[in-house]
Amino acid sequence: MSEPLQRLAQALDVERQALVEHDVHALIRATGAKLEALRALEGAPPVGEGEQLQELAERNRANGVLLSRRRREVNWALRQMGRTEESSAYDAKGQSHTVTARRPLAVA
Repeated sequence: MSEPLQRLAQALDVERQALVEHDVHALIRATGAKLEALRALEGAPPVGEGEQLQELAERNRANGVLLSRRRREVNWALRQMGRTEESSAYDAKGQSHTVTARRPLAVA
């Protein structure tokens, strides 16, 4: 396996571990390392290593699934705490508006 592919594989492993352990700082570092490895691969695409590249692409997709799950968990927790939730919505005229939902934690 070429050096850029090895760097990408290592970054994907670290990224997965950071997602599993909920380590935000390690996730940020791993994402940076992954992007650097991808830039190196774009500059010099690997020849004859399609199988390894396919396996790394699958690992990246699996990490994406984990990241989406974590994002949903965080959004759910924020909703339970009554934090504002902003999302875009379209009205009857097709205009986009930002919807802000607020819920008080307690009433005094």
